[in-house]
Amino acid sequence: MDILNALVALSNFVIIPAIAYGSQLALGALGVTLIYGILRFSNFAHGDTMAFGAMLAVLTTWWLQSMGVGLGPLPTALLALPVAILGTMALLLLTDRTVYRFYRQQKAKPIIFVMASLGVMFIMNGLVRIIIGPDDQRFSDGERFIISARNFKQMTGLQEGLAVKTTQGITVVTAIIVVVALFWFLNRTRTGKSMRAYSDNEDLALLSGINPERVVLVTWLIVAGLTTIAGVLYGLDKSFKPFVYFMLLLPIFASAIVGGLGNPLGAIAGGFVIAFSEVFITYAWKKVLGYLAPEGLAPDGLIQLLSTDYKFAVSFVILVIVLLFKPTGLFKGQSV
Repeated sequence: MDILNALVALSNFVIIPAIAYGSQLALGALGVTLIYGILRFSNFAHGDTMAFGAMLAVLTTWWLQSMGVGLGPLPTALLALPVAILGTMALLLLTDRTVYRFYRQQKAKPIIFVMASLGVMFIMNGLVRIIIGPDDQRFSDGERFIISARNFKQMTGLQEGLAVKTTQGITVVTAIIVVVALFWFLNRTRTGKSMRAYSDNEDLALLSGINPERVVLVTWLIVAGLTTIAGVLYGLDKSFKPFVYFMLLLPIFASAIVGGLGNPLGAIAGGFVIAFSEVFITYAWKKVLGYLAPEGLAPDGLIQLLSTDYKFAVSFVILVIVLLFKPTGLFKGQSV
């Protein structure tokens, strides 16, 4: 029984949260890797793009709730998601037309694009804070749990209760659907194949009659969808706070680089590597070890390697190690 209780506690506080968090990071990292693989620069405005999309979802959700519109047990934010995606698409296309297109025409070096994305990042960050404010905003409604700890205890008779939040379930299911749809699009559609060809060899793609502006347009539209979905899922699972999305830029980039920058499959794998590393290292293992340790040898302290305040430091350390010893990532970084 103690082993089962330990397993439930481990699932409750480590495995399930890490899977949900890894799904969110994977979606964010896919956007980073698409921009790098196709547009050939690192977009530092990515985290604040997530914040902008999530903000639109929050505002639309509040409006729908005020009208009495909802989805019953599911969060109303799922209804607001298409509106948020369209708004983010408009923002990214406007940003491309007013900022990045000029540098593409000048054939500027990637570092110029990076510096331009930093400027875009600060503008987006300020815009979100002006519109919705810097504080925590909660917009999750509907049923809170798929499985509650109390019901689980009653069903199993165990001391530990397993709790699976509705937002965690939605995150995993949505991430699977989005990833399958993205890989189908890239591998099966004519536009997706054009994007891959452009990523492999730009000059050869142009000679083949591929329209580069169309490739850029579709890339930004896909990135808008990925960032908005990732931002909304993260906000539902935790809460919406603009500055947190700015801080998420580190684990998202770490996920993309650890997996292999430019490799979509690597971005997904890197997201889960970073998520599980952060959760494992910052979790207090006292409860799990208390079940597993022999009687009288249960730990007194928290048995926590790092405080949760330093969870983003874990991403940074992993990122540095990978860049030093395997800069191509777990999956060799390559074109999309």
